[in-house]
Amino acid sequence: MVTTNPITQMAFLFVLSTLLSVIVIRLAIDKALALGIADHPGGHKQHDTITPFVGGVGVFAALAIALVVLFMLYPDQSLKWLSLGLSAIIIFATGFADDILQLNYKVRLIIQAMVAMIMVAAGGVVLSDLGELLPGMTLTLGLLSIPFTVFAAIGGINALNMIDGLDGLAGTVSFISLLLISTVALVAGDMSNLTLAAAIAGGMAGFLFFNLRYGAQRRAKVFLGDNGSMLLGFLFAWLLVDLSQGAHPAITPVTAIWLFSIPLMDTISVMLRRLSLRKSPFTPDHNHLHHILLHAGFRVEDTVLVIAFLHLLFGAIGLTGLYLGIPEFVMLFSFLLIYMGYFYVTLRPWYFIMALRHLHAFLGLIPTENHGMFLGSYSATEAERLVKMISKELGPAADSWVHVVEQYSPHQHNEKRYSVALNIRLISDNIAMDEENKRYITSVQQRMLERHGIQVRQFIERSSKNERRLQNQGNPTGNEQRISERRSATSTILVFEALFERHAPPTIFSPRQSHTLDSRETSLDTIQFSNEPIKRTNNHEI
Repeated sequence: MVTTNPITQMAFLFVLSTLLSVIVIRLAIDKALALGIADHPGGHKQHDTITPFVGGVGVFAALAIALVVLFMLYPDQSLKWLSLGLSAIIIFATGFADDILQLNYKVRLIIQAMVAMIMVAAGGVVLSDLGELLPGMTLTLGLLSIPFTVFAAIGGINALNMIDGLDGLAGTVSFISLLLISTVALVAGDMSNLTLAAAIAGGMAGFLFFNLRYGAQRRAKVFLGDNGSMLLGFLFAWLLVDLSQGAHPAITPVTAIWLFSIPLMDTISVMLRRLSLRKSPFTPDHNHLHHILLHAGFRVEDTVLVIAFLHLLFGAIGLTGLYLGIPEFVMLFSFLLIYMGYFYVTLRPWYFIMALRHLHAFLGLIPTENHGMFLGSYSATEAERLVKMISKELGPAADSWVHVVEQYSPHQHNEKRYSVALNIRLISDNIAMDEENKRYITSVQQRMLERHGIQVRQFIERSSKNERRLQNQGNPTGNEQRISERRSATSTILVFEALFERHAPPTIFSPRQSHTLDSRETSLDTIQFSNEPIKRTNNHEI
């Protein structure tokens, strides 16, 4: 580097790392698709297309640049940089093996512990004290320093891996943390850690170019994969421990948890919840914060933005406490208070879904639209009466909303007709809630039939076992009867769907807060209609 200005040096390193990351990821995408090294949709995953999981190669390439610079600038610490490089290679290879072979979690933990031991024994990066957690008293770990460091490193490696569930989420959170870490390293004059953080931030910027949803890019072209998330988690453990220890630390250990707040809080919350349900803490589920926001109707892009804002806010609080000299025990207590609130939200998400929906509407964000449904064709008077009846029957506590869509027909003359559909969202993440949902649906079906003479029928998964069109092939009468039964303008069959985790782009207009519609709010004159027909956006029968 030709200039001695550290900011200019780091900016150059950041740009160089970004460009290299973009190049190697672009090449890796083509190679991965050719070799079939890609993530497939299904299970707990949110994506619906085959996507390469080679984002980690961009991070690894950026780390390689950082190591070259560190060896050049600080040759007296060669053993430290060698241990960093060796640990990174091992954890990166382990992540790739896990992506392809689905390693047993015990194998992963053993390898992660080994990597953490290399960090401690050869790299000299060890957590020797936890700071002044009591007034005027520094809590030193003594003989517990090595096992505590190993535990913290394993936690960091897996924390980032667990929040890697949406396009752009783990990458954006990591990028924010790296910027905050670069700031504290620059202020403290810790140029070696600043070099490492700036280079990795560039690697993340290159990765986000392919992973974020923006403009015409409506889905991620590449995933971070376990290879990338585990490598990043290890690098965060290295940076945060190294910055918080020594004779002149750049941050306190308490500040470190603020800078890594969202991955830390989300992982602990989800693992405690799984253990409370007697599940393995490593079993994937849909109880993370980003799943709760998706339940509340936030788009993927908005969910990433909200979580990124929270992460930046928490990091800023940590730095404010550090530079204002607020006692560490006060900052720790504050963090625990925020964590308790975070944990309660993830423990009882159904209490907060509606509040988040109101927040979503208040912010004016674009709503997510779920599976299409068809009730029937109604006149304005009939549709208005039906909407009022649904609202009154379900009540304001139900997590539901009504779609009213103006229909177009070439045979339509004077009277406009509207299709009406009802959506009820239910959360299901354990057997007890599944049974409760079944009881609720049965209750709705009985009430609607007994009180209003309307048969409520839940959608079912399309398959050869329940697809009557396949069963009735060669029997036009049966098929015609099915069409008449489900599509007739005079049908009294109300079809609704119990929603779980599926999300799709908007297809029809949904009136806000329709779950609280009453006689003053349901006039069709006050509702905006879409001229688009209801579309089928999933594999359910409509």
